[in-house]
Amino acid sequence: MKKNKLFFVLLLLPIYIGLMVGCSTENKQSELFERFSNRLSEQDFQGLYAFLAAESKEYISEEEFVARYKTIYSGIEAKNIRVTNVDIDSEENIISFSIEMETVAGKVSVSDYRLPLQKEEGEWKIVWDESLIFPAMKQGDKVKVSSLKAIRGSILDRNGIPLAMDGDVKTVGINPAVFDESNREKKMTDLAAILDISKEFITKRLEENANPNYFVPIVDLLVQDERLIKLEQRRSEGIFVNDKTSRVYVNQEAFGRLVGYVGNISAEELEKHKDKGYKNTALIGKAGLEQVYEDSLRGIDGIEIYIERNGEKIETIAKQAPKNGQDIKLTIDSNLQSTIYEHMDGEKGSAAAVHPKTGEVLALVSSPSYNSNRYTTYVTREEQKRREAIEYEDEANRFSKLYSPGSVFKLITAAEGLEKGVIDPNQQISIQWRSWQKDRSWGNYSITRVNSQSSVNLKNAVKYSDNIYFAMSALQLGSEPFISGAKKFGIGEELEIGYPLSRSQISNNGKLDGEILLADSGYGQGEVMVTSLNIALIYSALSNDGNIMAPSLIQQENKTGVIWKESAISAKHLPTLQQAFSAVIQESGGTASTANISGVSLAGKTGTAEIKASQDDENGSENGWFVATDIDSSTISLAIVLEDVKEKGGSSAAVPVGKEALVEYFK
Repeated sequence: MKKNKLFFVLLLLPIYIGLMVGCSTENKQSELFERFSNRLSEQDFQGLYAFLAAESKEYISEEEFVARYKTIYSGIEAKNIRVTNVDIDSEENIISFSIEMETVAGKVSVSDYRLPLQKEEGEWKIVWDESLIFPAMKQGDKVKVSSLKAIRGSILDRNGIPLAMDGDVKTVGINPAVFDESNREKKMTDLAAILDISKEFITKRLEENANPNYFVPIVDLLVQDERLIKLEQRRSEGIFVNDKTSRVYVNQEAFGRLVGYVGNISAEELEKHKDKGYKNTALIGKAGLEQVYEDSLRGIDGIEIYIERNGEKIETIAKQAPKNGQDIKLTIDSNLQSTIYEHMDGEKGSAAAVHPKTGEVLALVSSPSYNSNRYTTYVTREEQKRREAIEYEDEANRFSKLYSPGSVFKLITAAEGLEKGVIDPNQQISIQWRSWQKDRSWGNYSITRVNSQSSVNLKNAVKYSDNIYFAMSALQLGSEPFISGAKKFGIGEELEIGYPLSRSQISNNGKLDGEILLADSGYGQGEVMVTSLNIALIYSALSNDGNIMAPSLIQQENKTGVIWKESAISAKHLPTLQQAFSAVIQESGGTASTANISGVSLAGKTGTAEIKASQDDENGSENGWFVATDIDSSTISLAIVLEDVKEKGGSSAAVPVGKEALVEYFK
């Protein structure tokens, strides 16, 4: 029995030894792979190279090995590398595994890695080639990262007409190798003259280029630019015109301050938006709607990581599709916007129009403005001179600016005066003087008027714009009721239209502490400040049963108009006020009678706001207002204010602008 037992043990010994050797082999290979995966995760490529077999080190040097990994991994922005699904085949000496990592194209999971091992001087080593970077790679292959361009959302008017969109432009540039062959100076002079830029500008662009065979871009032009005809015929002279995709705008100044423009992102903007994935080559909204709606309009470029062999794409490793920006559809009527701007004729001022029944903003005009395409193309010397001549006034946003309303504010005083019973529309008030003060406590201060009627009622006070009548009415109302009445029309509240506007005010501190301030506020002077949109909304109540709709600039599906200020004008007083403010336009002698349009029932008001340091200041300026709303069809309420009209007829300067715009609108 002992002999048999010993024989059995001797019989099993080779099997046991084989198992022990196999187990030891697998453990050694596992230990090597663990060190390999740790170095890879840490991106310690020098440490990784130490595990390579001798034949692999002959195949690639340490310097080349490290540079190859660093170039590829940094190019794809690899991080958080994790080795998974490890399977060790100790018989074939192959370790299969997968790699997960985060890259510039998002999370990547790559399987089918096969790591061959061989023993050298009793130690296991790695037999390396490019397939251990990515399984499909071979010697000479490249890993490429390509951007997939996203489309920025378009800005459209109410009828779908593009005001801003991604489109085609033309890049005018020079091939120095051809350009410099002959007549360089003459060609430089010709090109500068055609483009209306300086020769120095062209020279600087050329000096920034180190390779004479490279195309050197000079300026971009719109595809409809007539100068392209001349330039496209000069290719043989080294002047080239290439295609390019860029942001393009409706080719009119009327929309510049509203739509705005995009430009190259700055270092400060890059830092501010560091969590939003912007690159230092990105374009970003710089002004207007382009800036306000940057998050919606912005397209996020996609990205693709792929293997290239002999100039051809072999395999995509990761791909993140581009995310196009959202289109924004405005309530703006582009024809109305253009017409108003054209008739403002470059005068400083603002205009706003709303639909009384819906609250839709039909126009928001700032004058003078700019053509947004100048930020896509360039500023010519002629345009630069013009901008300098107007002291860069085209950069100011006047539809967001606050103005003293002058007499156009009298609708609020009249409405609240009727509501509180301090105004009897039929009562004739005796006013014997062109200037008036309540009593001697006002000192040297007095209120003046332009009309000379000795007895006026509400209608005549509106028609002839009697400041004294409305100052008296405000005093009779008292400060708190007057402020309360102004609030009914939204004075002091934000106009939440989807675009930041300055907030109107009844006074600097929200109170009317003194009699003079209260009296002046009654006819729109004092410290009352409004935007042109405020006034358009106030007068829209005359065309909408006394209600003011919530203003909106952005169209939204299935959204209907919402009342913002219900019964700003009470129903019982609405006919009285419609009649009074219609007389301003529709009756002879009204301050805006020249704005009368046959077949259109307009109610409105003119206003002159004096801007001066004191009552005796003869050097002060004046702003002129005109507001009108159609009380029959109820489709538009339009307010216009022009600056510095003292020598241009006062408020009457704004009347023809409004009339011409309305004539075009009602055609």
